[in-house]
Parts: sequence; C-alpha cells; structure tokens
Amino acid sequence: MSQRPFDLVLFGASGFTGRLVAEYLLQREGAAGPLRWALAGRSPGKLAELRRELGAPESLPLLQADAGDAAALAALVAQARVVITTVGPYQLHGEALARACAEAGTDYVDLCGEPLWMARMIPLLQPLAAASGARIVFSCGFDSIPFDLGVLYLQEQARERLGAICPEVHGLVRVIKGTASGGTLASGMETFKAMARDPQLARLQADPFALTPGFRGPAQPEGERAAFDDWAQAWTGPFVMATINTKNVHRSNALRGHPWGRDFIYSERLWTGAGPAGEKRARRLARQSRLQSALLGFAPTRALLRRFVLAKPGEGPDAAARERGRYELVFIGKTARGQVLRAVVKGDRDPGYGSTSKMISEAALCLLDIGRQQTPGGVWTAGAALGLALQRRLEQRAGLSFEIEAG
Repeated sequence: MSQRPFDLVLFGASGFTGRLVAEYLLQREGAAGPLRWALAGRSPGKLAELRRELGAPESLPLLQADAGDAAALAALVAQARVVITTVGPYQLHGEALARACAEAGTDYVDLCGEPLWMARMIPLLQPLAAASGARIVFSCGFDSIPFDLGVLYLQEQARERLGAICPEVHGLVRVIKGTASGGTLASGMETFKAMARDPQLARLQADPFALTPGFRGPAQPEGERAAFDDWAQAWTGPFVMATINTKNVHRSNALRGHPWGRDFIYSERLWTGAGPAGEKRARRLARQSRLQSALLGFAPTRALLRRFVLAKPGEGPDAAARERGRYELVFIGKTARGQVLRAVVKGDRDPGYGSTSKMISEAALCLLDIGRQQTPGGVWTAGAALGLALQRRLEQRAGLSFEIEAG
C-alpha cells in the first residue's frame, strides 16, 4: 500500500460537494504537510477547470474514470490508499467503485444515506474486503457521523463518569439550520422509486436492524408520530434522517461487539420545544412526514421534484449560506440505575454541504492513520472503524464539538 502513488483520490471532484471536499483538502494539505492526492472524475476538462478555479498547483494530478466503467475504476483505485467518493445516488452509481476498492485492498469512504443499497452491499463486499484488507466505510457525512459518534461519545463518558453504559439513548436534533443536499433528496427519491417496484423493500427500509445481518435487537421506538420526551421535557417530531442514522448506530454497536448491550434501544427525533407551541409544531411535522411519504411514493410527484426542486449538478448554497448554517444534537442516556447523562454535538456549518465536506475528508485522512491491525478489512461504520480518534480530529480540525451538558 505504501508504494501506491497516491494517499488519497477524490472521485467526483467536479460535483458541488466534491468541489467543497477538494477545497478543504487543499487547506488541510497546507496546514498538515504534504498529501499525495489526486482529483478524479469522468471529465478531464471539468477537473482541469476545477483545479484552476481552486488555485491548486498544476502538479495536482487529474485521473479520468466513469462510475460505470469497471476497468477504469479498477485502474483508478489500484493507485490509491483511500478513495473518497461523492458520486451518488450510490444505488445508481456506487457499486462498481465500492467493489473495485474491496477487491483491490483500497480504503473507501462515501456519503451514502441509502440503507437499501447498503444492506445489499454489506454481504457482497464484506468477504472481498476482509480478504484484501480494504476498509469500506459508508455514511461519512451528516448521515451519519455526528449521530454515530454522538452516541459513542455519550457511552464512553457514561462509562468514565458513571461506571456504566446506557442501555437506552434518545437522540434529539435541537437546532438545524441549512438546506438538505441535492444528493440527499435524489437518493431519497430513488429509494422511494425502488420501494414502489418492490413493496418488500419498504419493510427493510423501516427495519432498524437492516444493517446488522444475523442480529436482531428488541423493538425500537416508533418515530413517525408526535411525542413528548420525558427525558428532555420537550415535544418531539419525526426526523427525516433517522431512517439511516438509527441503522448505523445499531450497526456500530454490533460491530464493536455490543458494548451497549444486545438489548440497546435508540430513538432519534426532532426537538420541537416545550408547551403548546412545541406540541403544535411536533404534530405539524408528523402530518407533513406522512404526507411527504405518500407523495414520494407517487411517480408523477417524483418527476415534478426532479424537474423543479432538486438542485442541478454543480449547484448548491453559496459560501455565505453554508457559513450561516449550523446544527446542535442532544443525546440523553440513562443507565440501568436511573442515572442520566446528556451529551451535545455541535457543527459550525450547514449540515448538508459545509460540515459534510469536512467530515468525509477527515474520515478519509483518519483511515490513513489507523492501522489495519486496529481496524482490519471489512465493511464498517465510522463509529466502529474510527471511533473516538475521528471524534478528536473533528473537534480539532472540522468545527465540531462534543460536550457533556448539565441536565
């Protein structure tokens, strides 16, 4: 691996999120020393234009490969220790690259929030990655790093401070400011399209243990209705990303050997506030969630959204909007003895673009530092593969904070 010409290859660099990742890597390279890396994508002209616009040196290599060209992808990944891919939806464009990395022993990180695709990839890629030594790490953006690491951080603090783990944790989105990425919306619509073709996939999408093959834990809290959270003393409504985040949290627990128990319970919801105003907002969100699910299951609605709503390639919020964004997540855990601990995770940019581009970059750089004796080849979550090493990097370099909050 050390003989490969590149430490890192960024695939999909000319897309909107890919560009943000490239900007961040250029800044990180200046702050942390040389990084042998390259920009990759299907259009050499767009890559060259991006390199000029970013003010990157002309010595920064450009590599050509199409997401559907298996031979080109195999040649691409053989040159790198780790590949970042921002090319989604992954259920349409991701399998060939992920397989190539798993076969070549090349580490891989993506922004996937598509549990149906991940559920299919895990049994396919696990034996290949285990044999080659590749670490395949899905969901390295806002889906699902702050949630995955937030639960891990809370549990480690509970062990240190209280001498016990929390068999149940409530994850609550207290503040979120910023637009959902076009990639997230496109992935969601492809998922609804797949479920319309095969109704059995809807059950898999709703299953909190869809990403823990061979293991099924206890029944988990229902997330689509309005509910009052006694631990938070606040009303809560459904949170759209809980569908993927809860699955990754349970997968992290399973991959780590169930340190939080085989009966671990995790819920994830949107904090709407106390009193009648909080209840009103929670109930409105629950109605909107049900309506959105019904509409997205209808093919003409998806076609209209693609035409008039989704960001076009290369589009997204400007720098000022990304910098105005932020998020604040609260994790409340209770031990078997009834002791309560609250952790807060904050991000300093909009979740879908500004913060996500920093998180996936640091996840890839963290993989470069973590040896394969510590994290061997296989299909991982960020929480299980990188753990608190990534949490510390994100605090030091990527604008996230992890703190214990007084209850």
